[in-house]
Amino acid sequence: MSAASLHPSSPAAAAAAAAADNDKSSLSQPLLQQPQQQQQETVRHRTSNLRRSASNTTSQVAIVGSNLCPIESLDYEITENAFFKQDWRSRGKIQIFQYIFMKWTLCFLIGLLVCLVGFFNNLAVENIAGMKFVVTSNMMLARRFVAAFLIFTSSNFVLTLFASLITAFIAPESAGSGIPEVKAYLNGVDAPAIFSLRTLLVKIVGSISAVSSSLNIGKAGPMVHTGACIAAILGQGGSKKYGLTWKWLKFFKNDRDRRDLVTCGSAAGIAAAFRAPVGGVLFALEEMASWWRSALLWRAFFTTAVVAIVLRALIDVCLRGECGLFGKGGLIMYDVTSANIPYHLKDVPPVILLGVVGGILGGLYNSLLQKVLRVYNLINEKGAVFKIILACCISICTSCLLFGLPWIASCRPCPLDPSEPCPTIGRSGNYKKFQCAPGHYNDLASLFFNTNDDAIKNLFSKNTDAEFHLLSMLIFFVTCFLLSIFSYGIVAPTGLFVPVIVTGASYGRLMGMIVGSHSNLNQGLFAVLGSASLLGGSMRMTVSLCVIILELTNNLLLLPLIMLVLLISKTVADVFNGNIYDIIMSSKGFPYLEAHAEPYMRQLTVGDVVTGPLQLFQGIEKVANIVHVLKTTEHNGFPVVDDPPFSQSPILFGLILRAHLITVLKKKAFLRTAMPNSYDAFKGFLSDDFAKKGLGNGDRIEDIDLSEEEMNMFIDLHPFTNTSPYSVVDTMSLAKALMLFREVGLRHLLVIPKIPGRVPVVGILTRHDFMPEHILNLHPLLLRSRWKRLRFQWPSWGKLL
Repeated sequence: MSAASLHPSSPAAAAAAAAADNDKSSLSQPLLQQPQQQQQETVRHRTSNLRRSASNTTSQVAIVGSNLCPIESLDYEITENAFFKQDWRSRGKIQIFQYIFMKWTLCFLIGLLVCLVGFFNNLAVENIAGMKFVVTSNMMLARRFVAAFLIFTSSNFVLTLFASLITAFIAPESAGSGIPEVKAYLNGVDAPAIFSLRTLLVKIVGSISAVSSSLNIGKAGPMVHTGACIAAILGQGGSKKYGLTWKWLKFFKNDRDRRDLVTCGSAAGIAAAFRAPVGGVLFALEEMASWWRSALLWRAFFTTAVVAIVLRALIDVCLRGECGLFGKGGLIMYDVTSANIPYHLKDVPPVILLGVVGGILGGLYNSLLQKVLRVYNLINEKGAVFKIILACCISICTSCLLFGLPWIASCRPCPLDPSEPCPTIGRSGNYKKFQCAPGHYNDLASLFFNTNDDAIKNLFSKNTDAEFHLLSMLIFFVTCFLLSIFSYGIVAPTGLFVPVIVTGASYGRLMGMIVGSHSNLNQGLFAVLGSASLLGGSMRMTVSLCVIILELTNNLLLLPLIMLVLLISKTVADVFNGNIYDIIMSSKGFPYLEAHAEPYMRQLTVGDVVTGPLQLFQGIEKVANIVHVLKTTEHNGFPVVDDPPFSQSPILFGLILRAHLITVLKKKAFLRTAMPNSYDAFKGFLSDDFAKKGLGNGDRIEDIDLSEEEMNMFIDLHPFTNTSPYSVVDTMSLAKALMLFREVGLRHLLVIPKIPGRVPVVGILTRHDFMPEHILNLHPLLLRSRWKRLRFQWPSWGKLL
């Protein structure tokens, strides 16, 4: 959301907003309304007088990672100027073949690299965490409990400190899961540095360190961001800095092709994290991408197929014992419920109950996490030191809980025919001895003193109904539920997928213990269904989650029950709040365009939102005027108008982008008079000059040095102008314009008058103009008619925080 939308300038809007929010606490307001008010004060003063300028600037801000950053929109629309047309006319069959070949090659490379990163992430986490648990267990075996606690806590502290340091000081954009940022990017929001090489490296190393520190976080979300980073870097179209200027790479110097590659990268991330290629494609389709087509489906499927094939080969290497003492591939090996489990009609009521309670817990989880993130934001804005202190405090609290709570559990005798040596000594396993006597194990320590991946395996495993005590499972569920909420949001790469899975698995097994006597399902299957119910209640996905869980468990017979649980839990949770990723994205301030329009938008026309003044350029414009406009505004698109004598009446010739104007100024293709001449613009430019620059490498107007003589010269803008921009009449409903804007993926939508004889263009609609905050600021009376979804409000949870 822009600074203008966050700080309404009209008294009426302020009064309406105050009346609407009078009964809400400060923690229930959007994040950006509270801590960034002083930081945005200058932007508000600059935009309070000219609403047209405010709505058409790039002064929008959002929380990227843990920093407040200005954001822009992406140019998914093809700019059909003279150079674009000449370039396409000059392309032969060889160039077309090169373009198609490079698309598939990049998809293959994305799948290969994401698979390798995901696999070695798993191995690194298992070996680092495994060594930590073994050393701690050896100390416990020697009855040196204080030394064991100090080693366990200090190792977790050092790993967390390292992850938070590199995140805070090298790449703050790598904090969190990254899924909200990638989802916003695929919607058309360009957040700075989220796909840089620095962010990628910190995301990989920080995720390994943070997950190994026993924080209740996951690596699936960071893997999605990692896959998107790899795709965006490969799709930059080369790099002059590193000498990668191969002409075949230049085909991808545009936002449209990069968007498709990032979509494939996000699908590959889920596929590598869960060994779920089809689930990865469906996750990208259902949750991530705002635009989809059959060609993209085919390329995404190819990318995840590469992940699955290479991953299978690497797993075989680990099965031969060549991946270290603890390396077994982590979460990518889950064949735990492959046995045929019969179930009947009497098993349906417990499953329905599981879905209902899972939906309630999912809604509660989202509500609590939203409030905790608001509190964390108040701490994070104080500086990097406070961010790191917060992360370290969470690490110490987590270590104390993980080490202290198993003392509550009673020791259990080893089963008569265990699947592995019991108790587990000197290696990772399911039967942790902890403080127990020989021949006994601590069931709670078996869950806490393992990675989340191994804990999920233990909970999902069949024929383990007698391994865990009811009280131990209750303690584990409550602890995981709270730790997953408080661990997310620290300044480190953290994910939500795996914590929700392990929390749901413990909840499902707990329910299985309670109602197991009334069902044929074993507790391992209840754990699988519990994970599905909490995932559906928190993330509100259905098809992709269903397929991911089926690919994890390798049991197609569970399909009807998983579908039932997901449908029920999502339906119940929708009564309370929205998707957790949408909540985080909204809290961060990303101007995300929803797939539907608010009903009050049908009461407005685009003319009711677009107001003046509007910056225009003549077909032949003075250099000084162009430089002045570029320096005094932050607009990224300008209408080009031809007036007499170049036309019989004022006409709209097209739209020219800021980046293209800067390119023309940089090349100094000037005219001495304001009259067209025989100057051939194609001689001084190539189509590559107008291609999208690499990540964060755009030219700035401040870097161009012009003499006084050059400032008094002119530029013929006609060859550089997009002559076919999307436009709508000023009487079109705002809801209809929103659908066009989102479905086509626009950055600028020109508004032209329906009645001839007026100026040829009324204004420009940008992403900001469709934001509810901006619309209700202009028309505060519509606040009462705003459609509000029926939500159940938690009575007292907000006051507790």
